[in-house]
Amino acid sequence: MLKRTIATACLLLAAPAAFAADEDKAVLAPFQAFLAGMAKYDQAAMRATVQPEGSVALLRKDKVVRNTLAGFIEHIKPGKDAIEERIYEPLVRIDDNLAIIWARYDFRLNGKVVHCGTDLVHLVKMDGKWVIAGIADNSRDDCPAG
Repeated sequence: MLKRTIATACLLLAAPAAFAADEDKAVLAPFQAFLAGMAKYDQAAMRATVQPEGSVALLRKDKVVRNTLAGFIEHIKPGKDAIEERIYEPLVRIDDNLAIIWARYDFRLNGKVVHCGTDLVHLVKMDGKWVIAGIADNSRDDCPAG
């Protein structure tokens, strides 16, 4: 009886952690798809992950560059250079239908790190699906080589 009680308690304690991990993955998925679309210069893939009227705030050299997500995506046009943004150690927080991702990132041009910083992404859950409602990031040039 005691073994069964302990086993049941362990399952009950593990269930919220497993649910949280699955929900964290669900929140991260649209941002990872957005970054993958950016690397492929695939505007349609990026648009599929966002609310187009959502906001972008990029902090560059002590200035805030603002745009809508749709406007930002329009600037991602195919080019000869390979681009990639990698995120590290994302922190995800969720409350019902609202979530944030806080993650360090580096941005690579033809494989070389050209700037790095922190991404802050907020998402909303609409019709059972997480979508990006806004992105903010900062940027600096003194990055570890990657």
